[in-house]
Amino acid sequence: MADVNKQHKYKIAPIKAFTDNYIWAMHNEAELLVVDPGDAKPVIEFISNKGLTLTTILITHHHYDHTGGVAELLALYPNVDIYGPRNPKIANIKHRLQEGDTVALSCFDVEFYVLETPGHTLDHIVFVNQDFVFCGDTLFSAGCGRMFEGTPEVFYASLQKLANLPSQTKVYCTHEYTQANIDFALHVDAQNEALLQYSSWVKQQRDNDLITLPSTIEKERAINPFLRCHTNDIKTADAMMDKKQDISNKNSNIQTFASLRRLKDNF
Repeated sequence: MADVNKQHKYKIAPIKAFTDNYIWAMHNEAELLVVDPGDAKPVIEFISNKGLTLTTILITHHHYDHTGGVAELLALYPNVDIYGPRNPKIANIKHRLQEGDTVALSCFDVEFYVLETPGHTLDHIVFVNQDFVFCGDTLFSAGCGRMFEGTPEVFYASLQKLANLPSQTKVYCTHEYTQANIDFALHVDAQNEALLQYSSWVKQQRDNDLITLPSTIEKERAINPFLRCHTNDIKTADAMMDKKQDISNKNSNIQTFASLRRLKDNF
């Protein structure tokens, strides 16, 4: 289902790829932007079905399931503008970005600003505007990415950048991990009424093979344990489950995050 932005003349739709990836497609019935095209084939099919011209690619980080289709798409659309991190290992990026940079796209009447969000990978960036964020694998609904390259301190700081975005900001992450994330979230936050209600909605969506995204920053602040490391509920539950902790001496927010991420890795 396409998400129609009422203020601007574009739609945002998911293109399914691999097992659970979403390549986000923003288009105005003529031009197309895609985010993290790990596979060219479904993008090419989308272009053909919609009669679009690919003009822009946004890359959030170097993992192959987010970059693997770029070369093939560039071969077909040699004038495409490709924006991504300042990581020389990612080929074909024309505009290498860092925090504070902006990406102005007149065809969509939209401007993104860039935040660096290392943790999942060290090169990870996200693209934010006044309405939504393309956040790659940093933040998922009810979860966050695995900590492949960062440290707890770095990753926690990145998540706080996203948690501090305006409440209505829509969250476009790149995997359908919501149900699995909720299973873990309920394990550590079982009395969270907002989470329980969200769990019922997500189950209904997935039972009908429907997407659970986008979420919102407001929703994630309420239900995502990795954005709730400051709460007594999460600190207490985390300390009880992690035998390395002393429940009488609750950890700092960063320590709680590190422990939660370790628990989720083995859940």
